[in-house]
Amino acid sequence: ECIVRGYLAGSAWKEYRTSGTVHGARLRSGLQEAEQLDAPMFTPSTKAASGTHDENITFDDAVALIGSEAAERAREISLASYAAGAVRAEAAGILVADTKFEIGFIEGELVIADEVLTPDSSRFWPADEWKPGITPPAFDKQPLRDWLELQSWDKRPPPPTLPPEIVDASRARYIEAYERITRLRLADWPGAPAAL
Repeated sequence: ECIVRGYLAGSAWKEYRTSGTVHGARLRSGLQEAEQLDAPMFTPSTKAASGTHDENITFDDAVALIGSEAAERAREISLASYAAGAVRAEAAGILVADTKFEIGFIEGELVIADEVLTPDSSRFWPADEWKPGITPPAFDKQPLRDWLELQSWDKRPPPPTLPPEIVDASRARYIEAYERITRLRLADWPGAPAAL
């Protein structure tokens, strides 16, 4: 997996607070939570087995796993894709704090697979609510994560039944991100369910 971070958030913030590094790369001192990084960072990880966490690795580790040419190309693809998405999102009043791309080989060519710049693979923040030192609310599934953390669930199937208000809060965040970025109403999309 290829993660690009434009802001110091999530596991990157946790690592930085502890060691002053992100994926082993030393950053300047004095950064705050949610602060914009001097330049977007490419931070790869290994794809973990289902039910376990991906493992953050250094760029050198990625080179050792897939070779320097493929690692360099994965970094180029990821940084360019992040930059293009960040410009588009910012024009809609959304900051892309970080995002994850899944990149692999198809017939010998390195390509992005799976989703690209969605609320599931990215941390989207409302630009007008962002300031260094405080992580703003995100257009993502955080209401669901927060609710699950309060449950006495051991993370094994079956998961608890979600209350409608949690589903509605997550749905509303996804729809708002879609509508702001695309400048289209989801209800007008030809494949949209009538319930929207």
